[in-house]
Amino acid sequence: MPRSDWRITLAIGAVCLVFAANAGAQSTDGAVPLPRPDNLVPVETPELETATPTPTPSFDAPTTGPETGFPLPRYVSMDATRGYARRGPSRNHRIDWVFQERNMPLMVVAEHGHWRRVVDHDGVGGWMHYALLSGRRTAQIDIDLADLHQRPDAEATVIAQAQRGVVGRVSECERDWCRFAVDGFTGWVEKSALWGVMEDEIFD
Repeated sequence: MPRSDWRITLAIGAVCLVFAANAGAQSTDGAVPLPRPDNLVPVETPELETATPTPTPSFDAPTTGPETGFPLPRYVSMDATRGYARRGPSRNHRIDWVFQERNMPLMVVAEHGHWRRVVDHDGVGGWMHYALLSGRRTAQIDIDLADLHQRPDAEATVIAQAQRGVVGRVSECERDWCRFAVDGFTGWVEKSALWGVMEDEIFD
């Protein structure tokens, strides 16, 4: 068989790497998403206070954090392999959740002293100490299968595919595309396929 007709699909972890010697479109028929990693654990602890969780703020327009001066809401990432999300902004408040995935993207929705109220892709979260968070940008694939292109162009060669739930580093975003890196592979992913960047966010 001529080499130009070869197609090799290699799955590494949760990333499907697709190599093609010709420039034809890559088929994703029959692709099966991997289950999302267990990165969140509910915690049952005795009540330390009677306050109920504060509803996630609704942002009609971006505002500014009172402690940092940074925009709210905004995205950050986990800078630890284990992070406690508490009912309120102090260590005296009960732990509601434990995040267990380093680099996972989180949205900051409120600030108080050294504490940041964060939520994950599913809207779950609580108050975390700022030392557990990083300004390093990451994002999570939010569709069943996302193509990583060589250039920010839907017609550009697909060098890899990432399944739903895969988390990667984001180093640059244009109007409709972000540069996404995972497991040693870097390509451009459509912004609409990611959770972890704002719709109108542009940076490099």
